[in-house]
Amino acid sequence: MTKYALGIDIGGTGVKGAPVNLRTGELVHERFRLLTPQPATPSAVAETAFELIRHFGWSEQDGAIGIGLPSVVKHGVAHTAGNIDPTWIGCDAAALFKAVTGFNVVLLNDADAAGLAEMRFGAGRDLSGLVMVVTLGTGIGTAAFYQGQLIPNTELGHLIVREKDAERRASLAARERHDWSWKKWAGYVSEYLSELHRLLWCDAFILGGGASNKFDKFATYLTCPVPVLPAQMANLAGIIGAALATCPPSKTKVTK
Repeated sequence: MTKYALGIDIGGTGVKGAPVNLRTGELVHERFRLLTPQPATPSAVAETAFELIRHFGWSEQDGAIGIGLPSVVKHGVAHTAGNIDPTWIGCDAAALFKAVTGFNVVLLNDADAAGLAEMRFGAGRDLSGLVMVVTLGTGIGTAAFYQGQLIPNTELGHLIVREKDAERRASLAARERHDWSWKKWAGYVSEYLSELHRLLWCDAFILGGGASNKFDKFATYLTCPVPVLPAQMANLAGIIGAALATCPPSKTKVTK
């Protein structure tokens, strides 16, 4: 395994990154954060990522670069745009980042990146079967893993539950917007997790995003047919997972 990689997590408000030790999941240097440009067009975001790369003085000899993007990413092409400019849709993001930064980069969905970190170093490291990492924050992100192997781009945050988009009630932003109690909101989260379980028969759920820091406030109110665990990697998950994505799949798989 390559010892180090630079992980970059692109979000709606911030572009964050750090070099990561791939053996331990620890950051080699302190995380660096820049504001996401507004509008978050492909060229503007790529320039911001390049600024971050320059901040660390990164070179190809230092290791690969992985980038988590709030989009469905297939063969380097962005197919959706979550909290970034809609001009990302259809953009050959891999070619764009190469043109702007001079580096070949590995791209993946941001929720998938967070899931990789959680399964390798966090709450999922000892879990087997079908595990769903669900990030509850501004929206809902999902990352599915079977026997430790990522099933990319699941995008189940917009699942329809009781004729409503799940994000409208089960995201952390929805709780804050409506000023719901933790108990009431946990009921909506439980409905969402139960619907995921009904469709996929998951063996466990890991809750990440902003909700992972508040897990003790609502955990007792959750009802779910399988274990629900809080994520452990906090706001570093996207960076660490993006770095891990630069490794071959067999190297990021959880050993059973």
